[in-house]
Amino acid sequence: MDKGNSSNSSSPSNSFNITWTFPVSSSIHGYLVRLHFCDIVSKALNELYFDVYINSYSACKDLDLSAVAGFTLASPYYMDFIVMNSNNSGRIQVSVGPSERSLAWKSNAILNGVEILNIRGLVSFQREEKRKKYLSVVLVSVLGSLLLICVLIMLIVVMLRCRRQKKERPASQETVTWSPLPVFRGSSYSRLTELSSASPATNLNLRLKIPFFEILLATNNFNENAQIGSGGFGKVYKGVLRDGTKVAVKRGVRGSQQGLGEFQTEIVVLSKIRHRHLVSLIGYCEEQSEMILVYEFMEKGPLREHLYGSNHPCLSWKQRLEICIGSARGLHYLHTGCAQGIIHRDVKSSNILLDENYTAKVADFGLSKLGSQMNQTHVSTGVKGSFGYLDPEYFKTQQLTDKSDVYSFGVVLLEVLCARPVIDQSLPWEQVNLAEWAMLWQKKGQIERVIDPSLKGKIDRRSLRKFGETVEKCLAQYGIDRPAMGDVLWNLEYVLQLHEKAMQRELSGDGTNGSSHVASPRVIQDPSSSMTAGRNDIMAEAN
Repeated sequence: MDKGNSSNSSSPSNSFNITWTFPVSSSIHGYLVRLHFCDIVSKALNELYFDVYINSYSACKDLDLSAVAGFTLASPYYMDFIVMNSNNSGRIQVSVGPSERSLAWKSNAILNGVEILNIRGLVSFQREEKRKKYLSVVLVSVLGSLLLICVLIMLIVVMLRCRRQKKERPASQETVTWSPLPVFRGSSYSRLTELSSASPATNLNLRLKIPFFEILLATNNFNENAQIGSGGFGKVYKGVLRDGTKVAVKRGVRGSQQGLGEFQTEIVVLSKIRHRHLVSLIGYCEEQSEMILVYEFMEKGPLREHLYGSNHPCLSWKQRLEICIGSARGLHYLHTGCAQGIIHRDVKSSNILLDENYTAKVADFGLSKLGSQMNQTHVSTGVKGSFGYLDPEYFKTQQLTDKSDVYSFGVVLLEVLCARPVIDQSLPWEQVNLAEWAMLWQKKGQIERVIDPSLKGKIDRRSLRKFGETVEKCLAQYGIDRPAMGDVLWNLEYVLQLHEKAMQRELSGDGTNGSSHVASPRVIQDPSSSMTAGRNDIMAEAN
């Protein structure tokens, strides 16, 4: 596009798009469009920005090839897009043109090659896959032994040749080192391998890898209408896999190195654990400089959206307690159900998701840390977490323990009770911090002053008092004074029993609202002596 200075009237303007029109069959359901780029134009990094359009729709905005191709110039790079032939137009248009970020004197765009492949119908595709599978079984059974023999022969030949070359090599060449050739940046290229060869990526479960092509199909090319959320790591999309499974697809910012550690940690942690109150990882994708995580889809979304800031129906006190209990079970399993134990480090209401039955599941393990070893009491680490939920002792000492999760969970319990943000700058200064404000009234024995107005008159007095005591213990200044998550779980179960017993009394006509003694359906031990039972209960829950 760069024909010269656009201010010159004899030179064409640079503010236009170049468009190619390709005739395609109108009977084909969809196409895979692969665009090839190689920036042989720019003289410096981050110099060229341009937009890409397919069928007049924005396919990629502000594309910077020097960033996505590994911060190098003249490196081949390609991008895949799914184009559904819904209107039977019989053509596909590909356009490139300068973006809004382009400088006036650097308006340019490039495209080096285009591949268009048809996608056959999904039904026939699946049938063919089955036939191929059966044929593969037959071929493997027939040729397997022959292939194994060939591989062994090749290994022996290679080993003998390497030994011979080592003996014949001159002594002066022993210290010579060679620089590796540049790595081709295609779909088979791994960013994890490039950025950190000694990182946790070596422990990734390769069976969970999902091809980028499948991700594009599941999300309809990351359609904006499918976006259901966003965060520090990137955007989250709702998708459907080819087997009909609903999934949540979290896509990291392309080319960013900031989220690489969280991406690796999430895969390593979630591939090792499984619990009904922890969100399951279905797979991941690391092709074409992408960092994509695929989870089970949680129909009702984050707990926070059901407490404030949305139009969801108000949760009852029983529903809130059951959500808290489910979350506590998930965190207790993290702390005690693994060999080393796992500290979540980012417990908050937006990281507790609800399924279609309002079952709570803890999510987002990007900041998680392996817990203490047998002879350690803490893990020294840089402070990370969310403002308002952060353990003050961890912030001061940088020594992380599972009691840091307990503190954060205590703040979540207050969110559930009060239905307001943990930090609200619009309120008077004494109410800005939810934990400080609520604990002020709890210590006065008047926790009912801060509860969600929609719950007033609907909570049994003893249930509320026990709930407030549990929160107060979780928010103790020092970790040693806080209960373990198993004890918090038992206390919450007792709070729920008190509430249900009160509801039974009301139904039977005894509306004393807590003035009479409540007989517990089963014995609930004091938290200081309930850890063993709580651990066994949660281990049985794991599967």
